Amino acid sequence: MPAVLSLAALGLVLGVLLAVASQKLRVEVNQKIGSITEVLPGANCGACGFPGCSGLAEAIVNGEASVDACVPGKEAVAKKVAELMGVEVTNLGNDRKVAQLRCNGGLDNCTDRFIYEGIQDCKAAANIFNGQKSCEFACLGFGTCANVCPFNAITMGENNLPIVDYDKCTGCKKCVDNCPKHVLELVGISHKVHVRCSSTEKAKDARSKCKVACIKCKICERNCPTEAIKVLPMEKGGSLAVIDYDKCTNCGICVEKCPNKTIHLLDCPIALEPSMKDKPVEEKSCATCPAAVACGKTK
Repeated sequence: MPAVLSLAALGLVLGVLLAVASQKLRVEVNQKIGSITEVLPGANCGACGFPGCSGLAEAIVNGEASVDACVPGKEAVAKKVAELMGVEVTNLGNDRKVAQLRCNGGLDNCTDRFIYEGIQDCKAAANIFNGQKSCEFACLGFGTCANVCPFNAITMGENNLPIVDYDKCTGCKKCVDNCPKHVLELVGISHKVHVRCSSTEKAKDARSKCKVACIKCKICERNCPTEAIKVLPMEKGGSLAVIDYDKCTNCGICVEKCPNKTIHLLDCPIALEPSMKDKPVEEKSCATCPAAVACGKTK
C-alpha cells in the first residue's frame, strides 16, 4: 500500500512539473502559418525556394516571401493567401513562367553518333561520350524531364522531343534543373517567339549535325525592328541567337526571315493563356496581326 501511494504521489508531482514546463517552455505558433499551409497545394515541390509548403507559409508570415510565391498554386492560391494576410494583390498570373525547349534536334533533324543501349535516362546517357546525338548540345530524348515533372506537364513526342502542356506547367523548374543538356528554360507564357537551338558551334559544323541548327547568319538580328534578337558570344565559346524578351513584341519577322527555320512562333495569333484557347478567332485577327506572314495565316 505505501508503495502504491508513493507511485501515485510521484506521478502527481511529475504531472504538475510537466504542466508547468509546457507552459513555460511552449513556443508560440502563429495561427496564420497553419491557415496558409492549409491553403497551399501540399505538393512540397520546392519551386518557391523554401522547404515545403509549411516552410513557405512561415516565410510569407515573416515577410520573407510574397503572397504569390507558390508556383503551382498560381493565381487562385495567391488570392487566398493574400486574403489571409490582409493584403491586396493585382496583376497576378499575367505572365506566369512555363518551360520552353531550346532545341529542335529530334529524330528527323539530328542523327545519332552511336547506338545507345544503356539506362533510358538523359543523365545516364550524357555520361557516355556526352550523349549519343551528333550535336553535343541536343536534347537526348530519354524523357528525364517528363519523369521528374510532378504535374505531368511534359510528355515525349514521336520525334523524341519533350512536349510541354502549358495548361499543366507551373514553372516549378524541376525539368530545367534535371536536364543535363540545359535545353529547357523558363520563359513568360506571353512570349511566343523562341530560338529552338542551343548549339554555339560555327555555322558549318552546326549545320552538318542538325538540319535546323542556328547558323549565326544574323539575318534575324538585321531584320528585328526592336533589336530584340542578336547573335551573341557565349561564355563557353561560340555564339548563338538570343532573344531579349523585354524587347520582343512577338511580331514574328525573325521567324519568317530565318533561313534554317530555327526560330519558332507559338500559338499565333491568340491563346496567350490557356483560357483563350476555346475562344473563336475573328477573321480580322490574322489580317491585323504583324506575325501573320510568319505563321502562314494570311489570306
